Amino acid sequence: MLKVKGLLKDYKNVRAVNDISFDLEEGDIVGLLGPNGAGKSTTIKTIAGLLRATYGDVTINGHKNTSVDAKSNFSYIPEMPELYEMLTVWEHIKFIAYAYKVSNWEEKAEKLLRRYDMWDRKDKLSKELSKGMKQKVSICCGLLPDPGLYLFDEPMIGLDPKAIRETKIIFKELSERGKTIFVSTHLLDSIENLCKRVLVMKSGTIIADESVDNLKKKLGNNTDVSLEDVFLEVTKDE
Repeated sequence: MLKVKGLLKDYKNVRAVNDISFDLEEGDIVGLLGPNGAGKSTTIKTIAGLLRATYGDVTINGHKNTSVDAKSNFSYIPEMPELYEMLTVWEHIKFIAYAYKVSNWEEKAEKLLRRYDMWDRKDKLSKELSKGMKQKVSICCGLLPDPGLYLFDEPMIGLDPKAIRETKIIFKELSERGKTIFVSTHLLDSIENLCKRVLVMKSGTIIADESVDNLKKKLGNNTDVSLEDVFLEVTKDE
């Protein structure tokens, strides 16, 4: 579903992403982990075509990531919701439905908004919403087109506990339907039981790409080891 080969991204004299390669298959839920400044958001934005790669190839379902065919087959949910202040919640959903040519979108939109306790706020302008509510709208807009690939950048930040649980349930449902989820997050406990595989970045480079179980085994095969323990061990300075 997603192939990244030899991806580099430079900002003037700074190399934010340094020659990374990986593949994601249908049904995968893969976590992208790393300390601040590791290159996680840059990687996701470059995959989404929001940033131009300095070098390398990114394909989505066999199509170059900047093509219309690729863009119609993925959703990008940013860390900071980008909403139009003078559009209502429902107008945002409608805009996405028309842009992606989603059929029978009203019923699906209502179900999504109800799952995130936003149905009673569907007529509110986005400027009247809290950060968490905006994040819920952003997630609903990303889920509506039902693409093959979902790119989530810190989706849990700002969400209340119920919304976090609902998002985790939705991740599992999507995976069971063969959808691919690539999620960057600092909230390791929120994805520990979701991701069977994680990519760990540091200084623009992937320093680990393995199943969570394999990484835990490298720390002594201790069943009490958490994903946080794994992350801190992998990313510690030698």
